[in-house]
Amino acid sequence: MAVLLAFAFLSGVITILSPCILPVLPIVLAGGSSGGKARPFGVIAGFVVSFSFFTLALSAIVQALGVPADAMRYVAIALITLFGVVMLVPRLRDAFDLAVSRIASRGGVGKAPSKPKAGFWGGIPVGLSLGLVWTPCVGPIMASVISLALTQKVDGGSIFVTLAYTFGTAIPMLAIMLGGRALIAKVPGLQKRAGAIQRVFGVVMILMGVALAFQWDRQIQTAILKAFPSYGSGLTAIEGLAPVKKALAARSGSPGAQAIAASASGVFSGAPADSTGTDALGDYGAAPAFVAAGPWFNTLAATAGIPAQSAALDLASLRGRVVLVDFWTYSCINCIRTIPYLKSWYEAYKDKGFVIVGVHSPEFAFEKVSTNVSRAMRDLGVTWPVVQDNDYSQWNAYANKYWPAHYLIDAKGRVRAWHFGEGDYAGTEAQIRELLAEAGTTLNAGLVSAPAPALAAITQETYLGYERGKGFASAVEPLPDKAIDYRPARVPATGEWNLKGQWTIAGQYITPASAGSLWLGFDAKDVYVVAEPAGVGGGSIAAFVDGAPAADTSDLRGGNVNPDSSRLYHIVALPSGGSHVLRLDVKGKLRLFSFTFG
Repeated sequence: MAVLLAFAFLSGVITILSPCILPVLPIVLAGGSSGGKARPFGVIAGFVVSFSFFTLALSAIVQALGVPADAMRYVAIALITLFGVVMLVPRLRDAFDLAVSRIASRGGVGKAPSKPKAGFWGGIPVGLSLGLVWTPCVGPIMASVISLALTQKVDGGSIFVTLAYTFGTAIPMLAIMLGGRALIAKVPGLQKRAGAIQRVFGVVMILMGVALAFQWDRQIQTAILKAFPSYGSGLTAIEGLAPVKKALAARSGSPGAQAIAASASGVFSGAPADSTGTDALGDYGAAPAFVAAGPWFNTLAATAGIPAQSAALDLASLRGRVVLVDFWTYSCINCIRTIPYLKSWYEAYKDKGFVIVGVHSPEFAFEKVSTNVSRAMRDLGVTWPVVQDNDYSQWNAYANKYWPAHYLIDAKGRVRAWHFGEGDYAGTEAQIRELLAEAGTTLNAGLVSAPAPALAAITQETYLGYERGKGFASAVEPLPDKAIDYRPARVPATGEWNLKGQWTIAGQYITPASAGSLWLGFDAKDVYVVAEPAGVGGGSIAAFVDGAPAADTSDLRGGNVNPDSSRLYHIVALPSGGSHVLRLDVKGKLRLFSFTFG
């Protein structure tokens, strides 16, 4: 724990330099620029209390009150803006200072001066607000704390780690505020214009409040990263050091996760998505228990041969069997392409002591809906047990980072092998057979896995929402969450896309106001789009490849498709790969999330 506390503190000190933080630093400087000498310390105190408390308890508060998670953030933004108004208007500033001084004196803190300057207590509201809008680019240490907070399993260690991180962050914040005040005090010209400087800072706080309300801080961050692409890339590198990994593994509630993190640290921290996994069986410790909140589907189908049940499946009940844990999500084309192989293994070995347990960890919000997952399982022919992992508790128990990811567990409950991404199906089946043989099962000769076909796709998965979107090539700069008119800048190159007409670019998807077109450059045989209807009546998509109507697919008929549910749609099927331009004419109420290729 001492190692985690030390590195959490150091990470907090460094985080002030992260690109996620730079847009809100003006609030830090402005918050401590006026008032009494103790105001910066009040800002820090408010920040420490607010950031620590809401990091650990926000999930529970939101669930208890039934309010949106952003509600408290907007309250904080309103307070920041209001404080800016107070700094801008001298009469309001004097009234605020007097009110705070009287409150402090009534609380026994001191006697209200004749010309009050709100000091320590005047900084508290700014600090409390700052703690709610402070969203650092956290590394593994704080990510482990936040994941526990999301599942409402906060323990004493999480509290101490959060406090260490927060105090570390508070030191450079305090230095910025004290440095700014010292500069004003030492430079005669600035000291004479202290009132004007306070009003300027008031305007700054108002502008930052507006920017935060409209999420323009993300655009500021994007502009910083465009100008300095590698800026901030190494700020969390210290958290990847071996002592931190071991300490995080020791903090895990699952012995299996501890062993996996310790034994396969090189695998679970940065392996490429197409990693072929282990070449031979190893021993990565006891497998993590099934901790996902559910619901479960097909729970007992694999163990008792009876109809699907809703009761949770216990890993201990599968002792004596070989288990493949499959992390997937139903709109991921890479996951979908592994399902035929999973089916063949399940059918070949389910009566010989083999079981698959799917963990559905969603990539998009609509994949969290149980009815959507159930429908997708039916459509894809998934008959083995699957648990919904909407809060990523199972994902975190395995320190997983990939879709799809397969973990093989032997009959004694030990993790023996893993594989990320597609491919090497024969190798995985050979490992399944070897583990079954270890358990005393006699098998017929020969594998059931067909040789994996070479993937024709060169173009990488393309996200359309601003949270993960890239390759946007329209002549008009995107304005998040606002409906504006776009126009193409040029014919998109491979991996690029542009828009024409009025569209709204949201965090995870794009949607036309009523009708619009999208152009996409790609190099692949097959193109899939993740889409869903956005309202009553839905909408339609007309697909054209290099100017001609796209050929029929399982979803496209006569060059058109009418998405009626939230899922993956096959819209292009070509004889071979190559560079092409896809145009989609979209009408009605539809959301488009991403493109994947095959």
